Amino acid sequence: MKRSINDNVLRTMVGESGMNERKTEDIVREVFKRNKISFPTAIIEEQKTENMIIKKLLQSASKKGEGCGKPEFIVSFSDIKDFVIIVECKPNPECHESKTLDKFDKYAVDGVLLYSQYVSKEFNVIAIAVSGETEKELKVTNFLQLSGEPYKRLENEKILSFEAYIKILKKDPDKERKDTFELMKYSRKLHDELRDILQLAEKEKPLLVSAILIALEDESFVVSYVKKKNASELADLLCTTVQINLKRAGLPEPKIKAVMHEYGFIKYNEVLTTDVDGKGKPVKFLYDLIKHIEDKVRPFLMDHEHIDILGHFYGEFLRYSGGEKKGLGIVLTPRHITELFVDCADVKKNDVILDNCCGSAGFLVSAMNKMVEDAHGDADLIEKIKHNRLIGIEQRPEMFALACANMILRDDGKTNIYLGDCFVLSETVKKNHKCTVGLLNPPYSQKAEGLSELDFVINCLDCLEKNSICMAIVPLSCATAPSPQKKLLLDSHTLEAVMSVPNEVFNPQTSVVTCIMVFRAKVPHNLKKEVWFGYWKDDGFVKTKHLGRIDKFGKWPAIKKRWLETYNNRKEINGESLLREVTADDEWCAEAYMKTDYSKINKSDFVEELKKYIIYKINEKGESYGKT
Repeated sequence: MKRSINDNVLRTMVGESGMNERKTEDIVREVFKRNKISFPTAIIEEQKTENMIIKKLLQSASKKGEGCGKPEFIVSFSDIKDFVIIVECKPNPECHESKTLDKFDKYAVDGVLLYSQYVSKEFNVIAIAVSGETEKELKVTNFLQLSGEPYKRLENEKILSFEAYIKILKKDPDKERKDTFELMKYSRKLHDELRDILQLAEKEKPLLVSAILIALEDESFVVSYVKKKNASELADLLCTTVQINLKRAGLPEPKIKAVMHEYGFIKYNEVLTTDVDGKGKPVKFLYDLIKHIEDKVRPFLMDHEHIDILGHFYGEFLRYSGGEKKGLGIVLTPRHITELFVDCADVKKNDVILDNCCGSAGFLVSAMNKMVEDAHGDADLIEKIKHNRLIGIEQRPEMFALACANMILRDDGKTNIYLGDCFVLSETVKKNHKCTVGLLNPPYSQKAEGLSELDFVINCLDCLEKNSICMAIVPLSCATAPSPQKKLLLDSHTLEAVMSVPNEVFNPQTSVVTCIMVFRAKVPHNLKKEVWFGYWKDDGFVKTKHLGRIDKFGKWPAIKKRWLETYNNRKEINGESLLREVTADDEWCAEAYMKTDYSKINKSDFVEELKKYIIYKINEKGESYGKT
């Protein structure tokens, strides 16, 4: 018998006499059986489990405070090791949830949260409380409890598919934040190994990671790489697999040749292709690296495919490169800024996106995510988005290779990334693509080549259709200093908005202070039109010693929502935003027009701002950076 006499007495006490919990279990069981058909990796167990870790966690989770906890259902997955679904059933809907949530043996919600508390010590848990004997009267409450975190009540009030629960887990912002922190910690370890053991050059580190990730997309490689007897054979297999996957992805032959040229070092690096170290001891550097990336990085990519993972690694590698990073001339756009651009530009499924300085394709990845989401599962439309509506130009061969790899890992978009000079390729872009949104972070301080950051903005605008929106993040000096480019911009295009962003948004890649400019393409600026200026200096991110600048306290979503609301409605808020008419000779930043409330300023505030100004002026003269 499933229930003891004491259980039956308890049922009578809470008004469940005559009710049959088996009916509730039957409803859940039928739903899970149907789910099992489409999700065969699910392992559905009742009352007890063969998973030794879960069994140990439930040993002291009895609802009565003694003995082993026995949820009605325990669902684990052979291919998702850290995820468990647990279910507690009650036949009476009135016994669904207590006010105090501590009547573990009487109420479904109370009981399942008790089990979740124990199981979440090692697993991410979906906890489901179900009460009622018929589908019509059924009450369902779902919870998500990440490992080591408090539980969260979900909005859905029905039993969902396994696929839906997994999607909820993967899309949870706290889960993403935790996973990202873990990846960042691994990035540091990986950087040190690539530098100290494999002695790779800075540009080779992210390229090697990208090659391994592309190869791991191939099932035959996953099966065969473990069987290779020596490192040289493994390096050959890695490069061959990458080349095969580039062809399979439809990349034109000239682009394949350019990308494979960047990956050429893999077959000729002495450390990567050696089987013994300097002391004659057997080593498996390349094999170990592939295995670690398969175990630690690939799962992250599968769970969070919307994240520019190669751009992330490139940025993290730069962060740990110390003084070497200045020689690389690279500034990566943080993901929260690329996503902010996409939302400000109101990117839709039918847009055609252009980034004429695309680097590792961070803006294109964020735009693609938004467009695919807007397609609402329309497979044909999603294919068109990935094949035809993401246009990039990149001049640096190694960054071009990373951009192509980034898009291949997302199932297309790479065929419309051009290798070359955006000024030379502008006519090709205009002829072949009718771009409706421009997003860019141009190379900084290319004065040696006679170029201003605003020249790249002008180039992007010229490649767009009339009335298209172009957004660029540029040094604040572009907005404050007079220049012929500012006049050229207003003669042909409309300045819609300028937003001053946090001083350290690119920290530690560069200390250049930046702003976001928004233009409407090919509509000359009306000098009587008021431009919206935003003072977006606090994004909630903080600097940490080992993880860099992160949204440690989860403030960014609320801040972003407020910024978008004020921007979209062109609101004037004292100390935050304002409207002003400007000419090419004026300063294009909120700071130039904001009124200061001197009553709120003390001596320390003044000293701090003076320090910032001095640092800004020094960097304005002495810094020389580029971007991806």
